[in-house]
Amino acid sequence: MYTVCLVEDEEALSNVVKAYLERAGYKTICFTKGSEAIAYIGNKVDLWILDIMLGDDVNGYDVIKAIREQDENVPVIFTSARDQELDKIFGLELGSDDYMTKPYSSKELVLRVNNIMKRVYKDKESNIMNQEDYIINLEKRSVEYHEKEIKLTTLEFDLLLLFVQNKGKCFQREEILRAVWGDDYFGTDRVVDDLVRRLRKKLSKIKIESVYGYGYRLL
Repeated sequence: MYTVCLVEDEEALSNVVKAYLERAGYKTICFTKGSEAIAYIGNKVDLWILDIMLGDDVNGYDVIKAIREQDENVPVIFTSARDQELDKIFGLELGSDDYMTKPYSSKELVLRVNNIMKRVYKDKESNIMNQEDYIINLEKRSVEYHEKEIKLTTLEFDLLLLFVQNKGKCFQREEILRAVWGDDYFGTDRVVDDLVRRLRKKLSKIKIESVYGYGYRLL
């Protein structure tokens, strides 16, 4: 799940935008003051939405400068009630990716967020899979649940991948042995039962069904 930070001093607008973003599947963190936003820099954020004029003496320009000191690539959308060409140019020069003038449509903002996410994280998305709120990173061979990494062994990860990439398909124990352990494995197929048990314990939200007398499948 991508995380969006919304820095907006109009609380009513912030609540509406947050609702639209969360409905679109984004984890949304809101700040009304620039100083609060700057204090949060360094945490995992995939996109920032910055209002230029905020509820303290720190403005959106100050925030993006602080962001760019730590991360040159994270996308930023500026918003402002002032429809001035100079504001747009200055925002772009500071490294913003887009600019929206208030009042704006929350639906349009979400569409712009979607487009930027697809463009910036296109390669990343091809290596990411989601299953029951678990984020599976194929490149890193890692699994996260609510931003906490769950340690899996090589065999556990390979079994998880087999199930997730073939959701709904029922595998015999012999098929799992060949796919996970390889053709040169010699031993009892009961090691599959043990591996499934361990995977179920570590990833309790994953629904792996036992098919009596046959094998297993992911629901």
